[in-house]
Amino acid sequence: MSAQLTEEEALKRVASYCASAEHCRAEISEKLQRWGIAYETIARILNRLEEEKYIDEERFCRAFVNDKFRFAKWGKAKIAQELYMKKIPSDVAWRHLNGIDDGDYLATLNTLLASKRKSIHTEDERAQAQKLVRFAMSRGFGLEDIRRCMEVPDEEVCEE
Repeated sequence: MSAQLTEEEALKRVASYCASAEHCRAEISEKLQRWGIAYETIARILNRLEEEKYIDEERFCRAFVNDKFRFAKWGKAKIAQELYMKKIPSDVAWRHLNGIDDGDYLATLNTLLASKRKSIHTEDERAQAQKLVRFAMSRGFGLEDIRRCMEVPDEEVCEE
């Protein structure tokens, strides 16, 4: 980006960027910093974008949670971690994470586990269970939900 980018030009560019997809305050701030915009100017631009509803943390969080759960098949822990990295307040994040329907959540986890089970080539049920648990946890699902879907005793899940 050119060092001569004015505040109005930067505002127009990020407003257009925000109009095309949901973005959070942290993403826009990072983009403006990469463009070499001064911190005071960034603060003014961000405030204006919020006033004009180009960026809205609640709306971003709702869309992010929905997209990552529905399309990427991520669990709540992984989504929460990503939202933390995007500097979304935890109360906002968990309000939307807790809005995920439990039935849909467990159905998604069951589908993932069934799909993964087909790709595991071992006869040992204990080893298979451990691989499934590690897989589901890497996707951000909690141990309690995994146990509910797999119906595995605690001692089998925890052994390595």
